[in-house]
Amino acid sequence: MKKDESSISSRTFYSNPKIIENYALLQEIEVFSYIESLEQEISDYKTIFTYALDIVSRTTINEIIDTAVSQISDRYLPSVIAFIWKPLLNMEGIAVKCYKNYKLTDLDLREESVNVLEPYFQKHPEPVRFKQLCSEINNDSVLKPFSQADPELVIPILGLSGLYGITLLGRSILGNEYSEKEISFIQDIISFVSKSFQNRLDYEQTLRDLKTRLYNNGFFIDRLNQEIIKAKRSQTETSIIIIDVDRFKGFNETNGQLAGDKVLETLAITLKQGIRADDVLSRFEGEKFAVLLPETGKDLAWTVAERLRNMVETMKVASEPPLPQVTISLGVFIFNRALNINADEAIRRANEALGMSKEMGRNRTTVWGSGLLSRIQHLEEESRKKMKNHKNK
Repeated sequence: MKKDESSISSRTFYSNPKIIENYALLQEIEVFSYIESLEQEISDYKTIFTYALDIVSRTTINEIIDTAVSQISDRYLPSVIAFIWKPLLNMEGIAVKCYKNYKLTDLDLREESVNVLEPYFQKHPEPVRFKQLCSEINNDSVLKPFSQADPELVIPILGLSGLYGITLLGRSILGNEYSEKEISFIQDIISFVSKSFQNRLDYEQTLRDLKTRLYNNGFFIDRLNQEIIKAKRSQTETSIIIIDVDRFKGFNETNGQLAGDKVLETLAITLKQGIRADDVLSRFEGEKFAVLLPETGKDLAWTVAERLRNMVETMKVASEPPLPQVTISLGVFIFNRALNINADEAIRRANEALGMSKEMGRNRTTVWGSGLLSRIQHLEEESRKKMKNHKNK
């Protein structure tokens, strides 16, 4: 029913002669109050339905959070609202997004995971006042990091895979405590956030390499194809870097598979620290990694590649006894609208540049150029001659 039709229906009801005749009695037995509460409940359901559609239509975790923040803030004016969540399922670590007085602010949380709160919220899957949570858990080391947000409410973000995160809600800037009805409404909003988190994180799982948690080969190829199309429509350049761990097969044979796995996991973290948020880092295959650098020309691509190489050259892998230092070789290819190439050709050229880095002694960066193929062929011919001469001796 539309709003105008609802208003007309309401006016018709209250102007009914029978209602007017028995108005005092109906008022005394609170019929009108009951009707008003039902109307408010219907209005709340309509609002929740609208909010739910808005939340589930979002395609990233940040969009989901920003939508929920806007909805809760507009309705309840919280002094602080913070979302703390696990960006990847079955992994330690948290991501934090906090608004204080409607401004994005840093929340320095040393708590490495929200997993410690999971047993409590599995038993009590509903919003809880922070003071009550502190009393029931009785563990300052767990909850003290969250107290800096001065939360009044803690709302769990739960799904099929367990506790995805929590929402901290500060007292309303009007100074009022949240009523049970308001808490219930907020819980309804967060329930749709939970569903959206679940869908998004489950989808993310299909795009990730299980060992390093980086994007997988398939996702990288899809994004590369998108950037090729974009480059053909614009004047921008885009670069890709193919990275290979030097002598990794021998490293594994000497130090063992588990040591090799530690190197790959540490390498993934190190490489991620050396690129921008919009760049795409993937584990391409085995000990090979790939980086997609949108809107990046030759000079910046070279700078990024060299930064990554230098970071890995000094990278420390947590192990006892200490492991030998590893290095990487890199091949860079830059494309624009003038080059009519596809993803396979772009990767082939980056691999050619990587091969040149290997031939020239490893632990270096090579950028693909028009004369690179003839140099590679020359090196291959020289290599064949050396092998032939060695056999004839």
